[in-house]
Amino acid sequence: MLITILGLGEAGSLYAEGLVAAGHTIRGYDPFAPSTPEGVRRSPSIAEAVEGAEFVLSVTGARAAEKVAAEAAAHLTAGAVFADLNVASAATKRAIASPVIAAGAVFADVAVVGPVPVHRSATPVVISGTGRAATARLFETLGAPVEIGGDEPGDASNRKLLRSVFMKGLAAVISEALDAADAAGAREWVKKQMRAELVLGDAIIDRLYDGTIKHASRRGHELRDAAEQLQQLGIDPVITTASALLHEQRAHEVTDQVPDEILDVLAGQSAAATGDAMGRLGLLPTAIRPVFPAPTVVGRALTVWVRAGDNRGLHEALEQARPGDFLVVNGEADTSRAVLGELLAERSLAKGIVGAVVDGAVRDVDVLAEIGFPVWARGLSPAGPFKYGPCRIGEPVAVGGVVVQPGDVIVADNDGVAVVPKSQAPEIAVAAREVTEREAETRRTIRAGTAKPAVTPH
Repeated sequence: MLITILGLGEAGSLYAEGLVAAGHTIRGYDPFAPSTPEGVRRSPSIAEAVEGAEFVLSVTGARAAEKVAAEAAAHLTAGAVFADLNVASAATKRAIASPVIAAGAVFADVAVVGPVPVHRSATPVVISGTGRAATARLFETLGAPVEIGGDEPGDASNRKLLRSVFMKGLAAVISEALDAADAAGAREWVKKQMRAELVLGDAIIDRLYDGTIKHASRRGHELRDAAEQLQQLGIDPVITTASALLHEQRAHEVTDQVPDEILDVLAGQSAAATGDAMGRLGLLPTAIRPVFPAPTVVGRALTVWVRAGDNRGLHEALEQARPGDFLVVNGEADTSRAVLGELLAERSLAKGIVGAVVDGAVRDVDVLAEIGFPVWARGLSPAGPFKYGPCRIGEPVAVGGVVVQPGDVIVADNDGVAVVPKSQAPEIAVAAREVTEREAETRRTIRAGTAKPAVTPH
């Protein structure tokens, strides 16, 4: 069989050697490779390389793959198979396939799912596209384990990239951990820990995945501490910091969310009516007040605990915030330094945060009012914050003597702030609406001059 290989780098050359050994006639094209594998006839152009070939294997590199496919398509024999082995997104694979299919050839998306320098032409592959069956037969003759995907270009590449998330991510974790171990003089001990854990089976995969969800908050804090340790060792904790962020996001995600429809009901009630519905519990003290007049604001609590006069925790909280969150900050009632100002407010608005309650001080009030970021705080201070930490995010916090759980609903207006426990939010929303409706009816009765003295039930 006449087969053309476009790209004679390391992988292309190894596939060429395997195909030559299997008895095929091989042409090759590569304007940059310094040498030609034995048994390969090198062509001076893509046109000459693909002319009359029954199979064309493209191993050029993802950046050049589209251009090469478009150039090759003009010279492909009708019914020839063009197999693209480059790592690319599904969208890119479809773009590569388009001129090939238009030329009357068939396309195969080949995802190589192992190290070619190790397994050579017998490296396992996943193959999709209309040319998958013919391409599978070719690779099977090379001794490669073959998995057949769907008929769409990009199906195989999707699987390859999903594998890359794990394999390349694992490689990055191991690299950072061993660099840190070297710096700490504990390489062999850390490698022993790796060997003990990396016997991958369903049990450990499920344990690691489920544990990440179940213990996300605690592990996020642990990883933040680990990142600080790596910095002290002179290691840039790129992976560790990213892992901490992922755990913090998971901790935020797994919090049972109060449904949007309940928030919509509470948005129509005042903080006073909401407090009445809770037996006048859950109301923050009047020392925590709006820093400028604002309409009723309702959102889910994203809780932050910072040290007095330090706002590192707010910066970290913004990394995991979601639209509709309401920052609730235990600033330890300190008013000597502002922990929130115009820049954090701008970033908060960009993240979709609806407001902030700060048991501490804030500043830049005029700008906060101008940009429309509502804040309730204990005090004001022009002095800026420290950014040293420590901090806690996504844990229960005490604000003005009221405990706020992550995901509790905050109802805040010009009177103050009510904290609705998320577990009771549906009942309290109904009760608050009844309070609002009852008071509206009483006002109408007063205005009509028919009101009778009444004793409130509470």
